[in-house]
Amino acid sequence: MSKNLLLPIVLLLIRVYVGWQWLSAGFEKITSSSWVGDKAGTAIGGFLTSALTKTGGEHPSVQWWYAEFVKNIALPNKVVFSYLVSFGEVAVGLGLILGALTPFAAFFGAFMNFNYLFAGTVSTNPVLLLGELVILAFWKKSGALGLDRFLMPMLSKKLKK
Repeated sequence: MSKNLLLPIVLLLIRVYVGWQWLSAGFEKITSSSWVGDKAGTAIGGFLTSALTKTGGEHPSVQWWYAEFVKNIALPNKVVFSYLVSFGEVAVGLGLILGALTPFAAFFGAFMNFNYLFAGTVSTNPVLLLGELVILAFWKKSGALGLDRFLMPMLSKKLKK
């Protein structure tokens, strides 16, 4: 195996693992009526309300500034956020698995992971965030074994015009 191929293969493995985690979580949400459909907002409302209970004590899991965001922006718009999270997870998963606009998918995946962490939920978020940061650190090679091999040169030409 060529040294030039080793990094893209490692990045492919990270991409597919992280992408699968996002895709499966998002698919679970878009097929649930408490995330998308007639009861949209129910699940995220419970998640956000739970985050607010973690704001107390000497070392709170949720900082005051994030609690203000949850109270004043996210909870009043929980239906919108429910759809954004559900379809956002699917989009990040597909982007990473297919290697399509990989740096953008990794960025938005990291953004969601940071928000879950700010909401006091650890789960798999640190592992996924680490994978996304590696993908972002090597963004030029992260989609080399994917659709970015074709998409990024086209996008670059469009942006230069």
